[in-house]
Amino acid sequence: MKDNLNGLIRELSELYDSNSVDSYISLYVNINTFRNFFNRRIRACRVILKRDVLKNFNKTIDDIENILKNFPSGNIVIFASHKHNFIRYISLSVELQNLLIVDSSPYIRPLARIQDEWESFTLILINSNYAKIFSVSVGKIDDIKKLTTDIINKHKKGGCSQARFNRIRKGAINAFLSEVANALQKHSDDSIILAGPGTIKNQFIDLLSKEVKDKIIDIIDISIEDEKKLLKESFHIIAEREQRESHEAVQHLKQEILKDGLAVYGLVEILKAVKNGQVDLLLIEKDYKTRGWVCENCQVVEEGISKSCPYCGNKTSEVDVIEEILEFAERTDANIEFTDSDEIANLGHVGAILRFK
Repeated sequence: MKDNLNGLIRELSELYDSNSVDSYISLYVNINTFRNFFNRRIRACRVILKRDVLKNFNKTIDDIENILKNFPSGNIVIFASHKHNFIRYISLSVELQNLLIVDSSPYIRPLARIQDEWESFTLILINSNYAKIFSVSVGKIDDIKKLTTDIINKHKKGGCSQARFNRIRKGAINAFLSEVANALQKHSDDSIILAGPGTIKNQFIDLLSKEVKDKIIDIIDISIEDEKKLLKESFHIIAEREQRESHEAVQHLKQEILKDGLAVYGLVEILKAVKNGQVDLLLIEKDYKTRGWVCENCQVVEEGISKSCPYCGNKTSEVDVIEEILEFAERTDANIEFTDSDEIANLGHVGAILRFK
């Protein structure tokens, strides 16, 4: 089972069987509703597939069934090929549209879109003697770390004894906050939302390294008991952040186009740029698909229909051109942004900001 969505998508993008168009099965399902869909798709594929690849299909389905037995409910994505002794799967908390795709490579588009729309982040809830660190990925809490300490209540007497007591208490609080800061350092790769009551949050921020401080995207003033409310508000913050980043990416592309800078758009130009490793940020219209073909021999991908490759004469395979673009983008570490912007649709459904021309 894979927990790292980034790593999984990258691994899948590099898989390709140049000798067969029917090697890999990609399955996206909600366990509660998938069985009728699953059985119908299996029957349809068995009717269509040729005898030489049907054996791999049936054995791959058996491998998938063995995985599904361990998942009584929820959403799961499985990529498998018995021929290549390959199987990867990931459980998700977001709702999935049931899909079963048979192709020469894993179908990663829905997974890439989930990755774009559900940013991983770290949420920390803290006061002077209690902290909870939540690791949130793809809309679910993956891990919780709780830290507590005993801090003596405030001294009621005055004089020197009170001053001494206050110093001891302040030192104990500072030691606890330092412990939490060290624990948070392990989560510094993610965006961070900091929450809690009062001014203790500011004292805590002062103890953080610059690297961690720069990851804080929001600070929420909230009671330590209001976890459910905090989680709801955090998901709202992340959703708004994704919408803002998508809008900013489109605006950046527009500016680059206006000044004839580091930007390309339209399928033909995007295909050239992404295959050359030029793309830094790829923008794709949500839900857009377009029919194309790929030559298994020379790896040329083009839009339209062609039964044979015009460059080498070999037989071609039908593909979704957007899926092929995504795979090239993942292999070259490009950032990917899905958008419903009309401007991207009017520019040919895809656009890119380049690393170089």
